[in-house]
Amino acid sequence: QVLLVESGGGPVQAGGSLRLSCAASGRTLSYYNVAWFRQAPGKERAFVAEDSWTYGTQYYSDSVKGRFTISRDYVKNTVQLQMNSLKPEDTALYYCAAGPNGGKDSQSYSFWGQGTQVTVSS
Repeated sequence: QVLLVESGGGPVQAGGSLRLSCAASGRTLSYYNVAWFRQAPGKERAFVAEDSWTYGTQYYSDSVKGRFTISRDYVKNTVQLQMNSLKPEDTALYYCAAGPNGGKDSQSYSFWGQGTQVTVSS
């Protein structure tokens, strides 16, 4: 079992930056694919970014490509999401996820955090 706890969310003005962090306990994330998803009010949970252990690369949704960066710290067993040039449409509850199978489908991930709220004002 992997316990994931997100932090770093909050209010920010458009054009600003936030850095989300996801701390894992219970197992090392070293051999898992890890990802960030987000869910805005009234919308389905959507893929944001993945750090793929399987393929050794990162994937991003088109809406955040060039603005967000996913990374992980293998020593601290954490995953980060650096978010720059934030837009009001980035407002959502952001979730950290981990699992042996990666990809853009949320059902591919076995473990989830409770989410951290990001609110971008114009």
